[in-house]
Amino acid sequence: MPTDLLSDAAPEDALAVRRKRLIFRSWHRGMKEMDLLMGTFAEKHVPAFTVEQLDRYEHLLDLNDPDVFDWLLGRAPFPDDLDADLMALLQAHRVA
Repeated sequence: MPTDLLSDAAPEDALAVRRKRLIFRSWHRGMKEMDLLMGTFAEKHVPAFTVEQLDRYEHLLDLNDPDVFDWLLGRAPFPDDLDADLMALLQAHRVA
C-alpha cells in the first residue's frame, strides 16, 4: 500500500497495516529456521506491541538472518544497541 494512502488512514488502521506487514516479513525472512522462529514469534507478540516495540522489532527484521540466528542460539552475543527485552522475549520464545 503506498505511503500516502496510509497517511490518510486513521491511526489505528495504519497501525494494523504495519503490524500485518511486520508479521508477513517475519514469515518471509529467507532462512527457513528464521521464518519459523520469527513468524511464530510475530503472530504471538506483534499484535500487542506498542509503537516503540514495533520500531525496535522492525529494526531487528532489517538485520541479517545468520547474525540474528547466532544471537538467538547463543553462538554470539547480541549487540548492545539491540533492545535487551526484545531479545530476551525472542530467546524465551525460541525455547518454548
